[in-house]
Amino acid sequence: MSVLAKNAIKYIDEKRDHIVELSDKIWELAELALWENKSAAILVDGLKSEGFKVETGAGGIPSGIVAEWGSGKPVIGFLAEYDALTNVSNKPVPVRDPLIYDGPGHGCGHNLLGAASYGAAIALKKEMETQGLKGTVRFYGCPAEENLSGKAFMARDGVFKDCDIALTWHPGAVNRVSTGSSLANNAAYFTFFGRSAHAAGDPHNGRSALDAVQLMNMGVEFLREHMPPRTRAHYVITNGGGQPNVVPPEAQVWYLVRAAERQAIDELWERIIKCAKGAAEMTDTRYELKLIKAIYNVLNNDVLEDVLDESFKRVGAPKFSPEDQKFAEEISKTWPETTKRNTLRERQVPEEWWDKYLNDEVLDRPAVPDEARGSTDVGDVSWCCPTAQISTACQALGTPGHSWQYAAQAGMSIGHAGMITAAKVLAEAGYVMVTNPALVEKAWAEFRKRTGGLEYKSAMPADQEPAFHVFAAKYKDQG
Repeated sequence: MSVLAKNAIKYIDEKRDHIVELSDKIWELAELALWENKSAAILVDGLKSEGFKVETGAGGIPSGIVAEWGSGKPVIGFLAEYDALTNVSNKPVPVRDPLIYDGPGHGCGHNLLGAASYGAAIALKKEMETQGLKGTVRFYGCPAEENLSGKAFMARDGVFKDCDIALTWHPGAVNRVSTGSSLANNAAYFTFFGRSAHAAGDPHNGRSALDAVQLMNMGVEFLREHMPPRTRAHYVITNGGGQPNVVPPEAQVWYLVRAAERQAIDELWERIIKCAKGAAEMTDTRYELKLIKAIYNVLNNDVLEDVLDESFKRVGAPKFSPEDQKFAEEISKTWPETTKRNTLRERQVPEEWWDKYLNDEVLDRPAVPDEARGSTDVGDVSWCCPTAQISTACQALGTPGHSWQYAAQAGMSIGHAGMITAAKVLAEAGYVMVTNPALVEKAWAEFRKRTGGLEYKSAMPADQEPAFHVFAAKYKDQG
């Protein structure tokens, strides 16, 4: 089975070293959510050199990018990410050896994600130029997928409103179309304010904000039994007071609450807030709620998933060298075999792969869509226009998510191989949509059916600002 977009695939092969270089530069920078300014600049420079018109500041975020080439319909968008994670820094080696102790790293492979989407965009442009095709190629540089959800701000501000088709991917351990949804979520800080006092001399004059935080958390723990299935509530105490002999006058907890659908989150969130109110009443304190973000679950599109599946099978899976296989075997020793098997079983990976280290074939989609476990701001895009995504093998089978092992492989040839394959599959699928207007309309017909014809409405208030403060201290020199 040969590819359709031959010029695009050829161009990706010609630009392979360039795409790898972009990815590695972003990997080395490992910038955290909303502060990926240098990483974004690398992609902006590349896009401009390829003839794209580029605007930055999308969604009110300096590192947000909208770049386009061409004119008219259809508008084919490629979603890119490039934010890193805290505390997973590692050299591209199969043992724990941080580049920076407790430093950030690409433990979700977003350096690969951004570079491959860039590769797909420039390749589809090349194909359309060569054939004289009409349409618009658009590259969406989306900051802060991890926790702070840049796409949700971009969607709220109408960045995707005229996009016809959105295609994306994510580094993974297997090669196949992503069929599962994701969990909608809310995130917020709950800050309690009490009154300080000497913890031994006159504690009765104090009102402990930390007590309020702990009682709120206790309330949520008892609430778990009565939460709907497939909901999650996570929290960390970000401020527990200054020292133990002072009754804490201020304390804070950061909550992330997830559910299968946006409506379920809205209902559960009200109950979480009641836990905060009750804690404040019990401790004679007050609280303030500062919302960080509110995002949707992914809305699947079978039409686009079929296109991606067929495109993937034409392009084929990444090929790995003997050195890659050896690296994968070595790094696999850093996690339990049972963990690997359990993960592959849960994700419906065929048993024939359980004893292997790398997936070098395109797998069929599972008979039953994967159950949603994590969250992604791709969800908000998917409620704006038909959206679909793939996974390519960029790491050894069984690699833990958000880990140093993930970061290590995102900076070497295993990750590079999966990235180049992803660029080709996305470009191929984009070409199919550009040359088949009936397929575009069919994808939209399914989209309208799934949404019930309702227009996207952001779950966040209109005045909600991106949470730059979360990592601001690490980037204070950038203003």
